[in-house]
Amino acid sequence: MDTGLLVLRIVVGLVLVGHGAQKLFGLFGGAGLSGTAGFFRSVGYWPPRLMAGFAGGAELIGGLSLAAGFMTPLATAAIIATMLNAGVAVHGRNGLWAVDNGYEYPLVLGAVAASLGFTGAGAASLDAWLGVNAGGTEAGFFAIGLGLIAGVAVLVSRTAALSEAGPALTASPISKKAA
Repeated sequence: MDTGLLVLRIVVGLVLVGHGAQKLFGLFGGAGLSGTAGFFRSVGYWPPRLMAGFAGGAELIGGLSLAAGFMTPLATAAIIATMLNAGVAVHGRNGLWAVDNGYEYPLVLGAVAASLGFTGAGAASLDAWLGVNAGGTEAGFFAIGLGLIAGVAVLVSRTAALSEAGPALTASPISKKAA
């Protein structure tokens, strides 16, 4: 089981690191912080640069922490919050399937994070090396709860920004396939 958790953590964690690096630094074909902020503005986040930084940082730091198995419940909470926002604000209107730019991908990443909140990082992790038991029912529910609270708080701030902006932001210029 520990080897399976290690493989899962490394793959998912490093994919998230890549997504964060795209948003923050423009690596791997990403838009960088300025481009990401422009996109965040187009889907109603305010202030867009700060929110883009939060999202990129949550993916980068949460992904690194997940890959290393360090502070696993906090890492999974950051990932859950970010994937909730991606699923609702960017992909939700497109249905489930990724082929239609739906929320399938953020849903799977969020579910993996939630699962790792319950299982913990396993024996091959910094949590284990530090003697931290970072798994179990309480840790899993803590991670999911914190992730949902943080994610919903950001979505509520986005809703407030959208209502203040009026129709200019409620119809995103991003096409179904391009988002």
